[in-house]
Amino acid sequence: MPRYLIEREIPGAGRMTADELHAISAKSNQVLAGMAGRAQWVHSYVTDDAITCVYLAENADAVREHADCGGFPVTTIREVAAVIDPATGEPG
Repeated sequence: MPRYLIEREIPGAGRMTADELHAISAKSNQVLAGMAGRAQWVHSYVTDDAITCVYLAENADAVREHADCGGFPVTTIREVAAVIDPATGEPG
């Protein structure tokens, strides 16, 4: 399945409590359980005013469906073309 980066602008996201983060994570899991494997949450990064998520999904519409059903904002959805890391720059 393609990999996507989803940015969710949420003012004050970095000040969310552990209970608040648990609640939105549980809601995400609940929605994903009803999507018959069409989307999978890999992990997310919480910053000051946004949460950036990594998902595997059959397409961007599945990502939007997850957001709509969960009541999550979506600022951008970007399909990942490639993943690189320091080893990518090492001699072949």
